[in-house]
Amino acid sequence: MERRNFLKGSAIIGASILIPSVIKTAALAATRSERRVLQVIKAQRSSIGSLPLLRSFAGDDTDYVSPYVVFDEFGPVDLAPKLPMRVDAHPHAGIIPMTYFLSGTGHHRDSLNNDYQYGKNDFLIFTSGRGAIHMEETGKKVYDEGGIYHGFQIWLNLPAKYKFIAPSTVMYHEQQLGFVATENYSVKVVLGEGFGVKSQVSMLFPVFYYHIKLNENTKLEIPVDPTHNAFIYLVDGVLEVQGRQEIQKNQMVLYERKGDFLHVYSKAKSELLVLGGRPNNEPVYSYGPFVMNSKQEIEHCIADFNSGKMGNTDKVNGY
Repeated sequence: MERRNFLKGSAIIGASILIPSVIKTAALAATRSERRVLQVIKAQRSSIGSLPLLRSFAGDDTDYVSPYVVFDEFGPVDLAPKLPMRVDAHPHAGIIPMTYFLSGTGHHRDSLNNDYQYGKNDFLIFTSGRGAIHMEETGKKVYDEGGIYHGFQIWLNLPAKYKFIAPSTVMYHEQQLGFVATENYSVKVVLGEGFGVKSQVSMLFPVFYYHIKLNENTKLEIPVDPTHNAFIYLVDGVLEVQGRQEIQKNQMVLYERKGDFLHVYSKAKSELLVLGGRPNNEPVYSYGPFVMNSKQEIEHCIADFNSGKMGNTDKVNGY
């Protein structure tokens, strides 16, 4: 198959340039450092290959989600045995696709000779750097037995100084992530640190990624660096945020970049992801699976892929 075909129909289509300019109480009350809601986004249905997705953003809203650049929820979907969900072998460069499973199992294979089976609460980081190829599909257990397949793939946009580093893939298990639980909430720190615990996942630049579960009628104050971006995605439940605004399942809340805390209140038992980090404040130029800082860098990536420098798609196959 012609190599260039793998650049079409990918997660970011076309080209664009954007220059980015715990307390439990009975009710939700404002504080002097509370962040204000900027915008609420409803995830839109999409797909990659045979995999159905809910997509909250892909290359847009960069000012307020950077250093993240794509946010996808896959599933939940109940799969029959021997019918894998698959994204065929394809290249990436300039980004870090990160996969986190809530249910089911996954299979990752790449041109760096990595071959991983992983599942619930595992966290896989594919740092594409100057370019590599990977394939993603349901893991062996779900392939053999069927079952619920549900998780997230979220991309981090590498800052300019890291765009052309050597690619690598690392898988982390649940015990390597930070975790704290109380009677009313639990927090898994997937990236960064918070709530008195720290993830063992090593990152090149400041980011955070929390997986939070709240019982009904629980308030939580989430500390954030006032110079960093922060946003919330509601996986399930009903949440109240700043201004007593109600958030429903599959909605995302973007915040202004001011204030020390995000305030949330669970009107029902809820599950959410809270992410953010230091914004790159750099041009974003994207084409298909490549995210760089200029058109010239994109052309460099396309040439490297077409010449085989990123690996051979035919050797990165699924079942």
